[in-house]
Amino acid sequence: MAFELPALDFAQTALADRGMCQETLELHHGKHHQTYITALNGLVEKNAALQGKSLEELVKLSATDAALTPVFNNAGQHWNHSFFWKSLSPKGGAIPAKLKAKIEADFGSVEAFKESFKTAATTQFGSGWAWLILGKDGKLKTTKSGNAGTPIATGEGKPLLVIDVWEHAYYVDFRNRRPDFTTNFLDKLANYEFAEANLG
Repeated sequence: MAFELPALDFAQTALADRGMCQETLELHHGKHHQTYITALNGLVEKNAALQGKSLEELVKLSATDAALTPVFNNAGQHWNHSFFWKSLSPKGGAIPAKLKAKIEADFGSVEAFKESFKTAATTQFGSGWAWLILGKDGKLKTTKSGNAGTPIATGEGKPLLVIDVWEHAYYVDFRNRRPDFTTNFLDKLANYEFAEANLG
């Protein structure tokens, strides 16, 4: 069964007053993400060993196999983007009580968490992602990954929230100002309810 572009949980106009315009979503969701899915479906169709596997299985299977790098690049990008759309909300920015308490326990304060997350996002050289994860030690951490990299491939922790720092994620709205995009994400777009639900 072919992979498909997941629908957004909100209208393409719903984030416009929060720093992500309709044009960004049309290009990013409708064009960029769809391109990865189309390429992934083509690769799977040509390789019987890949058929019938879930997206997460394909990411993990291809992560350390150089022969499957094109599969990893497209499967990782499909998984990461799907997670990114869930990490956005028209009501973003408000941190629910359970997650807030966990953040304060593990980072010291919400401000310290945001600073750590922003550092991960702004120091990722080139294209990539910044994550809030639940580490194997049970503590929250921020981390970053390049290109199609993802914590589900490295096993370093359970993803809770992600920001896309490829330029196509923010160039229409913020031009080359990745720090401003990241601050806006944390304060106005981040779906902390989704992150809290991922805590389990």
